[in-house]
Amino acid sequence: MKEKIVKTKKPTVKSQKSVKQGKIKSKPQKVVENKTTTKKAVKDVKKTLKVRFLGGVGEIGKNMTALEFGKDIIIIDAGLTFPGDNMPGVDLVIPDVTYLQENKKHIRGIVITHGHEDHIGSLPYILKDITAPIFGTKLTLTLIENKIREHKLNNVSLNCIKPGGAIKLGCFTIEFINVNHSIAGAVGLAITTPVGIVFHSGDFKIDFTPVNGEMMDLPRISEIGKKGVLLLMADSTNIELDGTTMSESVVKDTLDHVFADNQKRRLIIATFASNVHRLQQILDLAVKYKRKVAFSGRSMINIAEAASKIGELKIPDNLIVDVEKTKNFRDEEMLIVSTGTQGEPMSALTRMASGEFNKVVIGSNDTVVISASVIPGNEKMIYGVINNLYRLGAEVIYESLEPIHVSGHACRGELRVLHSLLTPKFFIPVHGEYRHLKKHAQLAQELGMKESNIMIADIGDTVEFTTKTMTRGEKFPAGSRFVDGVGIDGADSFVLRDRIHLSEDGVIVAVVGLDELTAQLKSLKIVVKGLALDDMMVKEMTANLKNTLNQLDLRAVKSEEELCAIVKKQIKNYVFRTTKKNPMLLPVIMVV
Repeated sequence: MKEKIVKTKKPTVKSQKSVKQGKIKSKPQKVVENKTTTKKAVKDVKKTLKVRFLGGVGEIGKNMTALEFGKDIIIIDAGLTFPGDNMPGVDLVIPDVTYLQENKKHIRGIVITHGHEDHIGSLPYILKDITAPIFGTKLTLTLIENKIREHKLNNVSLNCIKPGGAIKLGCFTIEFINVNHSIAGAVGLAITTPVGIVFHSGDFKIDFTPVNGEMMDLPRISEIGKKGVLLLMADSTNIELDGTTMSESVVKDTLDHVFADNQKRRLIIATFASNVHRLQQILDLAVKYKRKVAFSGRSMINIAEAASKIGELKIPDNLIVDVEKTKNFRDEEMLIVSTGTQGEPMSALTRMASGEFNKVVIGSNDTVVISASVIPGNEKMIYGVINNLYRLGAEVIYESLEPIHVSGHACRGELRVLHSLLTPKFFIPVHGEYRHLKKHAQLAQELGMKESNIMIADIGDTVEFTTKTMTRGEKFPAGSRFVDGVGIDGADSFVLRDRIHLSEDGVIVAVVGLDELTAQLKSLKIVVKGLALDDMMVKEMTANLKNTLNQLDLRAVKSEEELCAIVKKQIKNYVFRTTKKNPMLLPVIMVV
């Protein structure tokens, strides 16, 4: 591919003005050079390429990897994941970027493979501490732009690169390779480094009949493979599934007969808001069957507007109506497209199913389609929603009944194709839990790679490369940080530990009133929350503590802290002896 090089004087970040106006600077089919690295650093091939894993290995989501050579660092993706049951009160989980903050002057850019939350979701939080230009395709940057505006960030440079285009950041040249996925604008990355080519697949599948007609660029991938690939990092999400992933076009056939079979009923379809191709198929069928469409759920509305603005989603005039006006239409005239495929507690579909969404009341003439697969760990929530929908009289169509969803990730057959086309010297599986990474490593061995040329990495690992070697390098600070509202806490946050403690064992508050003149006990009240103690137990615990305090010369107690320790010990001993629980204890000393 012939590349046109456009040189810039220095890596300054563009103003936020273009973001506020909804304009993304486009640099299609060009190499944009960021001249921040000395010629000596570029030519010094004796230095090793360091690949640092900040997320996305040993876990699903939170994808983030950094490539470092000399004084140049580039970041690939900046995702998030959602909290587990052991994280009460946590809204989001993002990568710990302590290392990047300490080395932010060396960061030349952030390259994004696609616009899913597990690849872009942590950007608004990371950009508060790290200033770096962002590069991605049109829809990806449009979704990022919305986040930037929502978080009121300034001085963010968004640079649009079309698939087939390339950029130069320090000593790295990054080519964007078109791939198929469950969101438009997904790319793999061919990164030329001083020691060889690194190929990062991003999330991908090979779809021979994609909705938008743009197949994964296998010819270009083959050309890159013939040049010689030093390292392949590839998506491992569907490694446990044999064969190949079904085409997105299969879903349209299923949806078509769902529309045809329910022409007298109201249709409600829940799907991932980011799957713009799925949305387009749904809208096309709504036109075919003469139905109006109402979007329900903030993310669904935001993404539909963003995709429509840049032409990725084509919405005919007069098709969309406000969800509050759906009551003005007959059931057979209406289609509601909703969020909530995973049973998220505050999603539109979950609130409909629980009867808490007054804009849409579920009834016996509704057919609800859940066009998504259940993400592991969400089974209880989504099946609870399905049960509630049935209780309200609706008919429900979901994956175990119909081929109503296809994955955006490659199965073993497609992974074999990628490995065979690239024939890398070294391989590191990414994007998966440990079992996925292990099975992907085994697949690479089946295809002829030496076990010594394959490495399974963990978060905080550095893997170093020369033209001929791969070695495990230093550990660096990495892990998770928790977003709670607008605050961010570290993985060892005392706030989270306290919440877990409260959720498991409850809390006991002991309010001790002392006479200001005599320092004698004047009042005592114990309040128990989240712990199964009956009234008799509370009375007995109060009496025991009162007896202990009355026997003490409280004037001899040296400090309030010492008195609190006495109160805690007395209550703790009683509660553990009677319940085997260890609640949080909060003594309150009052002088009255």
